[in-house]
Amino acid sequence: MAHTISNSHTSMNNDSASAVKPLRFHWRLLQRGEQQGVTRAGQADSMEAGLPDLPAQVDFCRQAEESGIDSLLVDINFAKPEPMMLATALGVKTRAVTFMVAIRSGVISPALFTQQVNTLSVLTNGRVNLNVVAGHSPDEQRFYGDWLAHDERYARTGEFLEICHGLWKKNGGVNFRGNYLQVEDARINTPFVSPARSAPEIFIGGSSDQARDLALRYGTCWMRLGDAPANVAGAAGAVLSAGKELGLRLSIICKSTREEALEAAQELVSSAEITPRNSAEENRFVRESDSHSIRKQYAVAESEWLTPWLWTGAVRTHGAPSIAIVGTPSIVASAILEYKRAGVTHFILSGWPKLEAMTRFGREVIPLVRELEGQARPPVE
Repeated sequence: MAHTISNSHTSMNNDSASAVKPLRFHWRLLQRGEQQGVTRAGQADSMEAGLPDLPAQVDFCRQAEESGIDSLLVDINFAKPEPMMLATALGVKTRAVTFMVAIRSGVISPALFTQQVNTLSVLTNGRVNLNVVAGHSPDEQRFYGDWLAHDERYARTGEFLEICHGLWKKNGGVNFRGNYLQVEDARINTPFVSPARSAPEIFIGGSSDQARDLALRYGTCWMRLGDAPANVAGAAGAVLSAGKELGLRLSIICKSTREEALEAAQELVSSAEITPRNSAEENRFVRESDSHSIRKQYAVAESEWLTPWLWTGAVRTHGAPSIAIVGTPSIVASAILEYKRAGVTHFILSGWPKLEAMTRFGREVIPLVRELEGQARPPVE
């Protein structure tokens, strides 16, 4: 018998959802050896990227704290350090920033994973949330011993989260028997510790119907890759009406003038270190990926500009999350408020160079966003 999780549902439209929730900003963690000219495929080939760089990463975390960043995304893939261990090492050396730890259900048991999350929450006073992803490369999934196809990975992830939620609810032993996972009378003595929550926030990644449905049932927020605001608004209804939040993964190219921002965008692509090997690898990665998000994003990149400020030009060199808002701080802030009107309340962001982009965003964009939020907020009667 499954240990079931009940969800409360409240009705809201896009405008009301965005009006009552302040925007929250997350940033991708700095990786060792990260450079502007390194492509997605080149990063995957870099042995340096697989090593932690605690001094630089701790400095990055502390700057995130000062910049008003809510949490830092700690990615999961074969080319980078294991995210839970890295988040733990960084968590004990920081005081405020939260770590958004990425997880795939096929690489660890749900009971052990919950135990890890809870332990990290104790060490950091609850500064952990989760980015649940199903994987985007069948080849990489097989690196970890996972041969399931796209839809089955999402089905297994639902079972995984059912068990995790049962353990976080702490209503006795958890018994679950599914098609992919089972536990018997499962218990964990280490609790989830947080001043505000009894379980971590869960950001479900993916653009497929399966990802959306998983977010509706188990998530806090449905995270999608960037798209034009009108398209985002069209996909938001079911999630927002269920009382969930909507988030986007984007990049930011912000300069003092629009001309400087456009030059920086073009420089990013022109300086990319494209070799025959990594070009062939990138083409194979896209061709063989079974991720709806990856396929859609590379198709969308056929049009370089989706709006006057939303640029896809770096997608084919730097990966799907590199779709970017390009412009001045004012343009970037106005674009973010346009997404808020479409129902978005969370952004996982990045930029080039990552530290400089984050610092500028915190110093020049976030204050403008807060000012615009205040202007858009209805008066209190």
